[in-house]
Amino acid sequence: MLNAPLSLEAVWAPINVGVPPTNACRDMMALPGGEIRHYGTEVEPLADGSLRPRNVVLRSLDYGLSWKLSAIPEDHPGATVQSPWSGDFLTVTGRGDASGRVNLSHFQPAVPDPEKGLWLFRSQRGPDGPFSAEAMEDDLQIQRQPLPLRTRKRWLLPFQQRISELRVVWGVLLSDDDGRSWRKIEAASPPEAELTWPHAGYRWRQPGIEPVVAELPDGRLTALLRTSRDQHYESFSDDGGESWSLPAPSRFYGVATMPNLLTLGDGRLLAIWNNTAPLPEVDHRTQLGGDQPLIDGWWEDVFTNRDALHAAISDDGGRHWRGFRELALNEHRNDNDFRTDVLSCDCLDKSIHQNQALEAAPGKIILAYGQSYRCRRLMLFDVGWLYETERRDELTGGLAAWSVQQYVKSIAGGFRGIAGHCAYNRRPGAQLMPHPDRLDREVLLIGRHPDSRLVWEKEGAVWNFPAARQGELLLRLRPVRGTAGLRISLADRWFNPTDPVIDRFACFTLPLAPIPDWEADVWHDLRIDWNLDEKRATVFAGTRAIPLPPAAVGGDNGLSYLHLQSLAESADPFGVMIESVRFRNTDPSVASSRHSSAEC
Repeated sequence: MLNAPLSLEAVWAPINVGVPPTNACRDMMALPGGEIRHYGTEVEPLADGSLRPRNVVLRSLDYGLSWKLSAIPEDHPGATVQSPWSGDFLTVTGRGDASGRVNLSHFQPAVPDPEKGLWLFRSQRGPDGPFSAEAMEDDLQIQRQPLPLRTRKRWLLPFQQRISELRVVWGVLLSDDDGRSWRKIEAASPPEAELTWPHAGYRWRQPGIEPVVAELPDGRLTALLRTSRDQHYESFSDDGGESWSLPAPSRFYGVATMPNLLTLGDGRLLAIWNNTAPLPEVDHRTQLGGDQPLIDGWWEDVFTNRDALHAAISDDGGRHWRGFRELALNEHRNDNDFRTDVLSCDCLDKSIHQNQALEAAPGKIILAYGQSYRCRRLMLFDVGWLYETERRDELTGGLAAWSVQQYVKSIAGGFRGIAGHCAYNRRPGAQLMPHPDRLDREVLLIGRHPDSRLVWEKEGAVWNFPAARQGELLLRLRPVRGTAGLRISLADRWFNPTDPVIDRFACFTLPLAPIPDWEADVWHDLRIDWNLDEKRATVFAGTRAIPLPPAAVGGDNGLSYLHLQSLAESADPFGVMIESVRFRNTDPSVASSRHSSAEC
């Protein structure tokens, strides 16, 4: 258990309360009365020194505040969903790891015959069984639990299916007899990503996988799909899943990561995803080995966009959204040995993109997120936190709210026999240093320290605030004498601190190079005001008012990121000091209050 609050009512901002026993995806369930379970697998040492997988359940009896681990019978199917019609508990699950090797990444269900593919498990007695097991459709991959619809008596289960080595399709399984029989509905896939600037090589081609479906208040269904394009794609159904619209870009940015949607008890819609952009792809023909699958886009060399997890909420069926806030930053995002520091039997992808969310109590969300034992967590938060209209940081909590990582040139990808699935090693870039005027404070120094090991040398720092179409950001900084200056950018998603093309994708950007009245070794207060509806932003620095070029890209979701990056083209050990930053939403149509669950 990590930092559990004293009571459920005290939960507001996200707080980690535990570590799930498997990667987040579909192994969590909620029961009436506040019980939450997360199933998983651990290793049990045997007398001969070998390891044997053992299925376990992590259980909370107080809505996720505290947890206790215990073993479960070998024939248990894991997490289930209770039918709102019969009261039965059921799930559809796959063959697990038929190889028999120890794998702590995923729950290992014991199915009667692994070669028959999917199995439907059902219990009329409760979530602990006994369960009946019935073979179903073969060769389907299931990432989610069955979803009971609210506006009709129907179960829906999204799937993906590999048709060939290079083709994957998605769709849903439907049941109108409480899960006793299922129909397979295939849906159209998004178009494949094309090779366009700023990329010199293909991304991992993913034409709509890991679908998640949610029901809107009017009964329509919405699906989000993982793609290799800049955004998740969305598809809609007006007939309960019988047919689906052609997938189109959604408002949610995200590349090769798992999206999630959850309909709350009061009808609001919660989205959880990585609102992030990866670094530009390199020319994979120049990489070690010249592997053809990587060159052709059927595999990935590195993931540089899986270290920040976000949430947003809609009160009107997905037409308008609030939040776009960081739920979590990868605790190991700056680790020097990021690739290899992991147990051999655990997941090599140390990221926080996979996730599963449940409403533990009205407005209180229990979230499982992350991959590998080092990064996955159980989190509680109140959705009212997503409605906040202000944020500030004086660095008294260190860099907990900042991304500053730089990437070290590494043998990348898991297919070359090198541990560390699709990862660069890391090092911290911009760093804290003592405040020049006070003993009780620190400042963030952003400069450039040449290092031939780095993919990109320019240091940067990235900070999130609640999304706003109109806002004000106050930044207190101090250029050290001799510095080359700083680029200040406002964006609608997370970009890597070292991103070399941030100026082309930020909504507003200002290169703050030394100017005659910009005195060095002195603190300066900058105020940035913006109004996206009028496509304008202005920087106020002392007596100067600097209008920024009109926003050319993005911004549909409002601005939610401050991105700072050194302008130095060579060594800049002097840099610019950052003392504090403060944001507030100035849109008069947005209420400024602690929007609690009871008020929603």
